[in-house]
Amino acid sequence: MRGPHYSGNSALDAMLHDANLTFPSLLQSLRRLAADASKCILDLYAVLGDLLVSQKSDSSPVTEADHASHRLICEALQRLTPDVPILSEESTLEQLIGRRDWPRCWMIDPLDGTREFIDGTGEFTVNIALIVDAESVLGLIAVPERGYVDLGVPGWGARRFSLFDDGAEERLSARSLSRDKALVMSASARHREERVQLMLGSLSDLARGAERLNAGSALKFCDVASGAADVYPRTSPCYEWDLAAGDALVRAAGGLVTTLEGTPIRYNQWESLKAPNFVAAADPQINYVELIPDPDL
Repeated sequence: MRGPHYSGNSALDAMLHDANLTFPSLLQSLRRLAADASKCILDLYAVLGDLLVSQKSDSSPVTEADHASHRLICEALQRLTPDVPILSEESTLEQLIGRRDWPRCWMIDPLDGTREFIDGTGEFTVNIALIVDAESVLGLIAVPERGYVDLGVPGWGARRFSLFDDGAEERLSARSLSRDKALVMSASARHREERVQLMLGSLSDLARGAERLNAGSALKFCDVASGAADVYPRTSPCYEWDLAAGDALVRAAGGLVTTLEGTPIRYNQWESLKAPNFVAAADPQINYVELIPDPDL
């Protein structure tokens, strides 16, 4: 399927055909949805001190902002694509019955970086991905505090849009590794310092040393896709909804995301929704997999 009404990604375009949607209309709807969810989160961020924080079964925090964004996104996606089920971090177990039989689904993290939200760092995001036949074919990452949304479709490319107005869009392109400069590794400030230093040391020979770029939540994927960072290795636990949108975004920008065994990421295929350890690389010609230290060390 080709032409202005399609993305050029066959899996996404088949879904658009079945849903009687065009790619431009999908983009418009997703941008509007990202803005609405971001405004909802920012309204609650402004009264952070009054929000109740509770704990999930895995001891991770959850707030009304997580739940409110979840409700808003799910309602909008159900109107947009009523035949495509939704897998959210905040979905109930009942809502996920039979999920591994879904050929397509939306996979969302309505507030990625809840700890950053609670701590007031501003480094939280809204993540929305479309999964078709276990592959992430569309990734959207909205950054409410910074006022932009990154959206990527492998085969179409990646763009950065203004979140709250119709400002000019920017094409995103992952960069080739420069051997004459320091390699930039995106990492969370919450990652163990000794582990980060071990990774920096293992990567430093690829260029003129290696530097750390701190970023919370899915912002690390945005850094790789936009050319601000060279690599984002992940060897600490996370879930598929933390990864899916960034996976599609980085690949759409010309990068590569694989497991530490070098295989593509597959989604919604196993009993657990925990994501595999992975590496997101801006330059697909660099074999980072061989250089990532054993996560058990």
